[in-house]
Amino acid sequence: MAETEDLIASWHHASYHESEPLSAEKKGESYPQYFDQVTDEPGLFVLPDASGFIPQDNNLISVLKTRRSLRRYDMSVEMQLDELSYLLTFTQGVREIDEKRNLTNRYVPSAGSRHPFETYLLIQRVAGLKPGLYRYIAQRHALEAFELSDEGIEKVYDSVYKQKQVITSAVTFFWVAEVYRTSWRYSTRAYRYINMDAGHICQNLYLCAESIDYGVCAIGSFDDHLANNLFGLDEVERFLVYGASVGKRLPQV
Repeated sequence: MAETEDLIASWHHASYHESEPLSAEKKGESYPQYFDQVTDEPGLFVLPDASGFIPQDNNLISVLKTRRSLRRYDMSVEMQLDELSYLLTFTQGVREIDEKRNLTNRYVPSAGSRHPFETYLLIQRVAGLKPGLYRYIAQRHALEAFELSDEGIEKVYDSVYKQKQVITSAVTFFWVAEVYRTSWRYSTRAYRYINMDAGHICQNLYLCAESIDYGVCAIGSFDDHLANNLFGLDEVERFLVYGASVGKRLPQV
């Protein structure tokens, strides 16, 4: 236990401003790409524009008061495409691209507007979409198929220790960090900011889902090696940080 505590303390102290090494930005190294590359351009599924979407509950105070983590969902209900579009827009959708400063502005806060996260989705019940794993292409507001097979879905279940809310969800979000986007500017302190950014994203998901009568359960427990291998991540520059299951709230009895 003492060794673990020492390790945590060492990591924390290493990210103090006075301890951190010179950042890549200060060394004059190349800018990070702020978007992952599209691998299947012709196969992209473009989502409907969410700019005119109006949720059922459009009152912020009401949504804040009713928000809860929910693990039980109504499996008879399919999520609609405009609902999924709404959730993706306000968690990782792009508001504008600032090419001059090499950054994006989105609907969630991010340290230095670096936005290190890419969104992967386990889709199980969304109207018009085949079940499987997808990658959200933020710059196109589109989905790219990643693994559309029963085997892929089972691997996701295994990676989260078969948590029931993932098995029964309409959609489960997975947020993968591209470390260099943040460390380019903030060096070792980037690891603090990445975890903060993950919280901002998930909170937006909670509030937006609540406003359309869906429940969310954040997921911090997963087998890192299985999950990272599933998404083809190197576990150094790219790794899974956080997830959240989403499903329709059960009707009140």
